[in-house]
Amino acid sequence: MNKNLIDLEKAKAFLCGHTIALCKGDKILYSDKKGISPMIDFIGNNLDLTGYSVADLIVGKAVAMLFIKAGIKQVFAKTISKSAIEILNKHNIPFSYNIATDKIINRKGDDICPMEKAVIDINDIEQGYIAIKDTLQKLKANQKQIDLN
Repeated sequence: MNKNLIDLEKAKAFLCGHTIALCKGDKILYSDKKGISPMIDFIGNNLDLTGYSVADLIVGKAVAMLFIKAGIKQVFAKTISKSAIEILNKHNIPFSYNIATDKIINRKGDDICPMEKAVIDINDIEQGYIAIKDTLQKLKANQKQIDLN
């Protein structure tokens, strides 16, 4: 079995009990945080993820853009959006999945995920990263305002 497939299979196995798992050789990273938080944390902490394989519960376009920015080699998603499929294909990143969906829904279940909205019309990875970070800051500011009330 080739090394890339071994890394992806290890990441998939490690996904059980976590929201995301990344594997490269004997290195395994994982997180239990939801949404795009794990990838934002990994990138923000300057972790070199080049060549890692990743298994994630939900992959929308926003997180797919973060995978591309981070140099992820291949992706497995339990659920993936059609826009994530498009951008991974555009960047020649192999992927597999269990379920494909038209869009990723927010946690309340009443609208499209705010991160997906942030990048819906963006195809440039760096512009997408900036839009994601801006949206996160706005969401955090709104949450602080709600907490104060």
